[in-house]
Amino acid sequence: MLTLLKGGRVVDPVNGATAVRDLYIRDGVMIAGPAEGEMPDEVHDVTGKIVMAGAIDVHSHIAGGNVTLSRLLLPELHVSEDPAAEGMPFDTARWSTYETGRLYAEMGFTTVIEPALVPTNALQTHLELADIPIIDRGALTVVGNDDHFLSLLRDRQGRDALRDHVAYHLAASRGLGIKVINAGGPAAFHSGLRAFDLDDEVPHYGATSRQIVTALLDAAADIGIPHPLHLHANNLAVPGAPATIADTIAAAEGRPLHFAHIQFYAYGKDADGGMVSGAEEIIRSFADAPNITMDVGQVMYGPTVTISLDLVKQWSGRTFASPGKWILQDGDAEGGGIVPLAYKKKNWVNELQWAIGMELFLLSPDPWRMLLTTDHPNGGSFTTYPKIMHLLMDREERRAWVEAMPEEARNKTAIAAIEREYTFEELAIMTRAGPAKVLGLSDRGHLGPGAVADIAVYDDLPDRTAMFTSARLVLKGGRPVVRDGKALGWTFGTTHHLSPETDPAMTRRIGSYLEGRFGVSPTAFSVPDAPSSARRTSRSSHV
Repeated sequence: MLTLLKGGRVVDPVNGATAVRDLYIRDGVMIAGPAEGEMPDEVHDVTGKIVMAGAIDVHSHIAGGNVTLSRLLLPELHVSEDPAAEGMPFDTARWSTYETGRLYAEMGFTTVIEPALVPTNALQTHLELADIPIIDRGALTVVGNDDHFLSLLRDRQGRDALRDHVAYHLAASRGLGIKVINAGGPAAFHSGLRAFDLDDEVPHYGATSRQIVTALLDAAADIGIPHPLHLHANNLAVPGAPATIADTIAAAEGRPLHFAHIQFYAYGKDADGGMVSGAEEIIRSFADAPNITMDVGQVMYGPTVTISLDLVKQWSGRTFASPGKWILQDGDAEGGGIVPLAYKKKNWVNELQWAIGMELFLLSPDPWRMLLTTDHPNGGSFTTYPKIMHLLMDREERRAWVEAMPEEARNKTAIAAIEREYTFEELAIMTRAGPAKVLGLSDRGHLGPGAVADIAVYDDLPDRTAMFTSARLVLKGGRPVVRDGKALGWTFGTTHHLSPETDPAMTRRIGSYLEGRFGVSPTAFSVPDAPSSARRTSRSSHV
């Protein structure tokens, strides 16, 4: 089938300057143009519209055990919502899997990555991911804090053994990459520690956070994982954390490394130990390290819930729970914490957090490497992305927010002096091409020949919030899935994952370990092949 998008203003920095031009799709894939004399089967007139590749979110908590527990803990946040289209599954549930897919798609997002795929909970996570319609999905396998890995480090089993351990868990859990969360911190928490820095040792294992991160950097390189090691660093939300980030960048020694939700580490410390913006310090480290990518984790105002496997942070944060209820589970490897929170205007700390995130975006020298996230839902809902884009593209809109800040917060940040406005091209890089590149999804994030025809079309409105909230048209694999800002119904997306080669000896070794520790076969923790009738929902990439 040949489809034509006619007359749009195409913003595709990967393939040239922004220009008014036609786009052609054959059977869901972008092509340079039709054969001579060939007429399109379907035409979408997008004259006067902005046309971009579908947007990609590299870090959003949308599935898994802790997401489910959050829904159970906070039913008041998701049981009341205007119904979706009649007859849709769970059409009255605000944060059902259907709503997640619908809301993302209506904003023009076509791929979203869950950043915390716990190996012992992998099957449940994948079942929930598969239930999210319209968008493509993927997940990052969490490694580095479990007893088996730390024992390999303690016993000096060597680089090959560590590589094989990681490859096994990546394959068994069907992850798209690997992530480590406060490396060593959860294991240290089990032994009573309530803080953990880069060179602190995990009791009983003798391994430091630096050694864990270094071993995982080696493993990612040896396996050939396209996405850099995804790092939730030490000292989240601790004033002075920019120094931790600088030290961790140095520890990477030029190897690719991705820092998650960097806003939560951009808290400087004044002479009295109080919190000030550390955004400029973060940006200095970032600018000097082309091997480093980051996502922001922008804070936006309103009620939310913090979800994290960082037991150290969630334990300390439980006292700020609003409403006053929380969950902390001290699991075998990661555990996890769920703490509700409300970011409030007029609260100077929350206002400063918002300003710091804006500073990071606006001071960043490279939109390819500083990516848009709210660490949903930790910094705020992904539904605030259109407002964030508006703030970045319109300094007058941003100035109104800055002028409303409490003086105590405004004096601790340089946000008021920043005049930069993002262009459409920078926005397309930060939300499309950059995320696709960092995830290794070469057929996403652009509109050149061979790319999957994931396309978002927007009205060019001065109100950028309205513009990016309701896409005029969204194509998924060349098929319309959103029209006039409304999802057209339930369609199936793809779950991206890797299939690395695994070592048979390590497979047997881990199998014996799991049976001895949990009393069940390792198949209890692995994600099986989909039946042939469901293979359309999965896409495997081999490394």
